[in-house]
Amino acid sequence: MSKQPNPADNSQMAGSDTLDRSNSNAKLEQLERFREDATGEALTANTGTRIADNQNSLRGGERGPTLMEDFIMREKITHFDHERIPERVVHARGAGAHGYFEVTDPISDLSCAAFLGEAGKRTPVFVRFSTVQGPRGSADTVRDVRGFAVKFYTEEGNFDLVGNNMPVFFIQDAIKFPDFVHAVKPEPHNEIPTGASAHDTFWDFVSLTPESAHMVLWTMSDRAIPIAYRSMQGFGVHSFRLVNGEGQSKLVKFHWRPKAGVCSLVWDEAQKLAGKDPDFHRRGLWEDIERGLYPEWELGLQVMDEEDALSFGFDLLDPTKLVPEELVPVRVVGRMVLNRNPDNFFAETEQAAFHIGHVVPGIDFSNDPLLQGRLFSYTDTQLLRLGGPNFNEIPINRPLCPFHNNQRDAPHRQQINRGRASYEPNSIDGNWPRETPPAPSGGGYSSYPEPLQGHKVRVRSASFGDHFSQATLFWRSMSETEQQHIVDAYSFELSKVERLYIRERQVKDILAHIDPLLALRVAENLGIDLDSTSTPKMDDKAEVSPALSQMNLLPGDILGRRVAILLTPGCKADEVGSLKKMLEAAGAVAKLLAPSAAALKDSDGQPMQPDGSFASEPSITVDAVFVPGGEYVLKTLQDDGVAKHYLLEAYKHLKPLALSGDAAQLAALLGLEEDDGMLCGDSFDPLYMRFETALKQHRIWAREMRAKSIPA
Repeated sequence: MSKQPNPADNSQMAGSDTLDRSNSNAKLEQLERFREDATGEALTANTGTRIADNQNSLRGGERGPTLMEDFIMREKITHFDHERIPERVVHARGAGAHGYFEVTDPISDLSCAAFLGEAGKRTPVFVRFSTVQGPRGSADTVRDVRGFAVKFYTEEGNFDLVGNNMPVFFIQDAIKFPDFVHAVKPEPHNEIPTGASAHDTFWDFVSLTPESAHMVLWTMSDRAIPIAYRSMQGFGVHSFRLVNGEGQSKLVKFHWRPKAGVCSLVWDEAQKLAGKDPDFHRRGLWEDIERGLYPEWELGLQVMDEEDALSFGFDLLDPTKLVPEELVPVRVVGRMVLNRNPDNFFAETEQAAFHIGHVVPGIDFSNDPLLQGRLFSYTDTQLLRLGGPNFNEIPINRPLCPFHNNQRDAPHRQQINRGRASYEPNSIDGNWPRETPPAPSGGGYSSYPEPLQGHKVRVRSASFGDHFSQATLFWRSMSETEQQHIVDAYSFELSKVERLYIRERQVKDILAHIDPLLALRVAENLGIDLDSTSTPKMDDKAEVSPALSQMNLLPGDILGRRVAILLTPGCKADEVGSLKKMLEAAGAVAKLLAPSAAALKDSDGQPMQPDGSFASEPSITVDAVFVPGGEYVLKTLQDDGVAKHYLLEAYKHLKPLALSGDAAQLAALLGLEEDDGMLCGDSFDPLYMRFETALKQHRIWAREMRAKSIPA
């Protein structure tokens, strides 16, 4: 068997990208001996028997019955019949990638976790992104929360940071999680809708559950329709603990900050992508990694003293609350780079078992009641999905460090244990494996000795009682454009709700307590009479948090942006060449598109092969459009309905467009008004510079009102 790479081994990267680990390459290869390459190998049964005929069953005569003794056919069919496992109840639709985490600012003062204690230290990771509501076959671009789960293969064991692309959650206590999921899932009488929250049961539940107000507002914002996985923030959601070598504890919230900035789709674009390219996000992740445009995030921490848990005006144990960065700045401690795609989706991405309870010395839990329930739920889930308690022996889930215990047997056991004693203490095998003294001296895991007191009760702490102030903070922190998108989202979702009293309850009992203007704008769109005398009054000087607005989270570059270059017969070869070169030098992806996939001749009479056609790569799959000048550009495009739709749709979705030379006449023909992103020019270099500037803005938001007149 040929040698294959480790699931998180980055040694194929040159120079400084060599994985800095104490394990030798031989050890890593030994741990990953399950990776196989069948090139040049014989086809065999699972027992190794070579197969001479894989085309025909064993029969009693050429036209006779198939014989029961055909062990090859029976093994093949049996495996096929059983090769599907239950999908995740939530987060079923996902995509994953391998990479590494590198420490940039060691935090040994805060945590004794070895993987966080040395500058430049690299730890392999596997990351899975997902949607929450829909099944495996649903679309990537639906309005939904996105999962952001990271498995660190540390030298002290696996640490799983299992979070979302939003910093808060819908509920405060895990006992309500089944209710929330039942409400947001397709309705049980007809299994509709798939991958969407715009239906009665969801809005019935959240309108009766005020603690959900903050998270629902995030879900109605642009955060719920990200443009790509590489452009999502990630959050651990809960307050965790960091424990240092002296046994001192701090509360911490985890943040992932994307180097690509935080950008989203527009709603019309997201809906169309769900039909035309339901794999849009997973395709983008795969292609970026294959191109070497590796997605990257910074890991940041908000660290707080436990005695300050109630000093911010909310409870740090409440998962429906965030800590504004203006109160506690985010300390960046490392970076994560995803640089390798899985070899097999099922074996890696689908079988990856993330668990919030997978921690290492130096990381511990808080008493967040949602977190506490998740500690139970994840184990229970893996037992069902992955066939029993040995799910951590599946290759993608195995630690890279040695692991030994006295657990034995059960389905799918892979470890072959030597020795006679499977208990502890024992004298037969020298009492191995044996306990390790606690970290930092020995490295054994020891829970933080938090003092506890109180009666056994089923109550919600009064400190969890404010359900609206942070929702108001989020709303007030949005730009006017983002606020309009939130209004549009609530209006769209609630218009799908059949029961009018649910619509009214959401507007009057929830939105009116977040902000009267938000409630009024949504009420007007739904034809709901809002009694102003019963609407709470708001302080016009309410605080804002700039860090919550995506408008303030752009990257300042065009790395990874996809630009369509529309080719026509006789297009200027020098412009196409220069444009492609400049875009790729800036880290963008240039896509040469033409009326068909057939080659055409440029202005020099040379054949130019497009990467695709206008129809196969529609405008919703790119970030911007550039039309080079050419002898026939005007005639070709003005007579091509698909091309005209391409430009109109890109304009409607607020994307930068540049029309060079003769192509500029298309703007007037299509009724496209020039603005900061609708650019025309005869001189290529100045036009490109303006185009790149517009592309850095992500969208031309000032165009939005005009663009609404463009047909969908």
